[in-house]
Amino acid sequence: MSTLRLVTSRANPVFKALHLLANDARTQRAAGRTLADGIHLVAGCLNHALNIQQLLLSESGQHHPEIAALIEAHADKGIERLVLSDALFRELSGVATPTGIAAVIDIPQPSMPTSFTADVVMLDAIQDAGNVGTILRTAAAAGVRDVVLGAGCAGAWTPRVLRAGQGAHWALRIYEQADLLATLNQCRGTSVATVARDGVSLYALDLRGPRVWLLGNEGAGLSLALMNAAQDRVTIPMAQETESLNVAAAAAVCLFEAVRQRQSQG
Repeated sequence: MSTLRLVTSRANPVFKALHLLANDARTQRAAGRTLADGIHLVAGCLNHALNIQQLLLSESGQHHPEIAALIEAHADKGIERLVLSDALFRELSGVATPTGIAAVIDIPQPSMPTSFTADVVMLDAIQDAGNVGTILRTAAAAGVRDVVLGAGCAGAWTPRVLRAGQGAHWALRIYEQADLLATLNQCRGTSVATVARDGVSLYALDLRGPRVWLLGNEGAGLSLALMNAAQDRVTIPMAQETESLNVAAAAAVCLFEAVRQRQSQG
């Protein structure tokens, strides 16, 4: 490991650059890098061989037994370490009680395949980072491996989405800023537009084959173009006085109904 550097001033250009990386999606996209914060996420980055540019430690965090053990276990990788004062690290982390370790990582950029033969989840302008991260986590748990995000979505690799995903990113191939209509033509599975009303009941649909799940914006729902392009429209039956489900909750209901049907088939 390289010699530790200590940063204590907000005016330090290194801290300024890190602060931008942690808080600005455009900076992340332009740099092709992001910040993974917390022991669980940093361990995932190390164990899944992501390209880590730098490890960031708080002054108190570097003495945390679990953090010390994690660093020791990967000492042979020669990753640069930077120590921040506790106050600066807390500002960078954005959580009230950070664990004291983060990593600057290169954002994986998988090449879009010429065709998708298995299940795919497509997100249309889903803007809330918590919703995007939760959908990624649900997709990974349901066995989906490909998630495609269109324009207008929260960045899949932003720190907030990474925290909400809780390691799901490592199990997924994530494609961002995609043309969803064009990508839909590359999918062999039956496309399903999730709509709040007037669709076929989710529980009446045969979901045992590959499916392309289309999930729309929190307020506006799916674009009309995607709804018209979908082969099926599905609605989750709800109590009459209920207007709609949160999009992340709807994704969980749909994906695990497909899991249930497939397991029943076996």
